Amino acid sequence: MKKLIPISRRHVIKGAGALAAGVAAPAVLGLRSAYAAYPDRPIKIVVANTPGGPSDIVARMVAAGIQEATGKTVIIENRGGAGSNIGMGYVARGDADGYTFLLATNAFSINPTLYNSIPYDPTKDFIAVTDLANSPNTFVVRAELPAKTMKEFIALAQKSPEKFNISTPPIGTSPQLQAAVLKAVANLPKLEEVVFKGGGEALQALLSSTVQMSSGSLAPAAPHIKSGALKCLAVSSPTRWPDLPDVPTMEESGFKDFIYPTDCCLLAPAKTPPEAVKWLETEALKAVNAPGMKDKLYQAGFLPTAKGADACWARVTKEITMFRTVIEQAKIAKL
Repeated sequence: MKKLIPISRRHVIKGAGALAAGVAAPAVLGLRSAYAAYPDRPIKIVVANTPGGPSDIVARMVAAGIQEATGKTVIIENRGGAGSNIGMGYVARGDADGYTFLLATNAFSINPTLYNSIPYDPTKDFIAVTDLANSPNTFVVRAELPAKTMKEFIALAQKSPEKFNISTPPIGTSPQLQAAVLKAVANLPKLEEVVFKGGGEALQALLSSTVQMSSGSLAPAAPHIKSGALKCLAVSSPTRWPDLPDVPTMEESGFKDFIYPTDCCLLAPAKTPPEAVKWLETEALKAVNAPGMKDKLYQAGFLPTAKGADACWARVTKEITMFRTVIEQAKIAKL
């Protein structure tokens, strides 16, 4: 007769632990493989402006870089309109499943003050992914216009206000805001703003002589300035643009603290899985820092500002306060 071996509590616990480990292992492995497989379908980056503008240019360049490096599909969806509020609201209300992100510009920080009501809460509905690039804003005119400086343009517009207007991208973008500020500080109340859905369309209005000046990012204007079709009177950045060494800054033109770049960053709906945010942050930073990308961005009128989520969010939240002050001081009416 076999001798029975007493089973201690220690043996029971040890056996139970082994069983639990055996059952849990496949689940843990499954989670790890699911994470490793992300993304297993196309990632969508929503650009809250029409095609051809600065945000669209950056989005497509970065998406192409990510696709080339990872083999994953990244698509761009343009949802312009209502000063970028349509696209931003669409992402804020969409699925936070890790497959929809927002390519945001400064409109994200401007609109909370500029509009009485917006379809998103900037501090609750989104989290940062990464800063990508920025472009100095410009004031450009057609080459044949007699004005060679901002002061000369202002003098012409003050003398014959009925003959001058200015095109801008959507209300709430930094180029539109700088145009409104210019009107206030340069005593140009009759300088009519002609607002378009995107920066590309605003520039086209100048090229076709529909308007006499365009306020916009350097990116879409750069090739036309280089070709001689357009003349840049000033850039609203802290320093002169290297490719345009003869073009003064707005501060050099006599407008103190007149600094309005177009910043492009990636944001995600607030409840997006952290692993998805981290994946896109990592791959977007790699894409911007990849050999050759800096030169591509620079040639398109951008400087890379590859910074992670924390630095990106610090800039965005700081700008919300900054633009509130600018809008209030310029006495720009809410919409």
